[in-house]
Amino acid sequence: MIQQTAFSALTAPQANPQAPSQSNELGQEDFLTLLTTQLRNQDPLNPLQNTEFLGQMAQFSTVSGIDRMNASLESLGGGLRDLRIGMASNLVGQSVLVPATEVFPSADGAIRGEIELDDPVDALSVRIIDPDTGAVLHSQDLGAQGPGIATFAWENMPHSALAPRRALQLEVAAQTGEQQSSPSSRAYARVLGAVVGQGNDDIALDVEGYGLLHSLEVDSIR
Repeated sequence: MIQQTAFSALTAPQANPQAPSQSNELGQEDFLTLLTTQLRNQDPLNPLQNTEFLGQMAQFSTVSGIDRMNASLESLGGGLRDLRIGMASNLVGQSVLVPATEVFPSADGAIRGEIELDDPVDALSVRIIDPDTGAVLHSQDLGAQGPGIATFAWENMPHSALAPRRALQLEVAAQTGEQQSSPSSRAYARVLGAVVGQGNDDIALDVEGYGLLHSLEVDSIR
């Protein structure tokens, strides 16, 4: 029947062998043309039912909506990548807080960091040591500390400690009664570059003295 032929053309359009360059995709104008032709040539004794008509409209709307959604998601993905690239570029030249047993002087000639304490301690001290000679270049007594974060800083470093520019050893010691421990420490280091991957959170930072670190390893920025 004419109705069946038109419906088959509507649901499964065939490519024109004489025009291989034409697209096989059914656009909105093509759909309306086919639907109009189907209505015009339908069997008067067996006309297209409202449910069939609405079903075809719904089918086309669903496919069209999925196409638009896919296009929107692709556009959103590209926008997110551009955003991540912008965020990564803004980190270059900044100082980030990273897990550290070695420290590097900042551009303004300072070493800054923090110590994480799970329990209170009676005494907490920080020493910065020359790795070549073993000499203590700087020491800081932070006294008794409660659980949480204790900060330390060595500012206005002398030229002898700054040159040559190199990694210095960081030593942290905690005293609780007769027990000694070495709490985990973090220090600020300069970001030299950034690499953006394909994932939503795949950003690697080239941190001075530490190489490439995942952005999730960075706790703070200053």
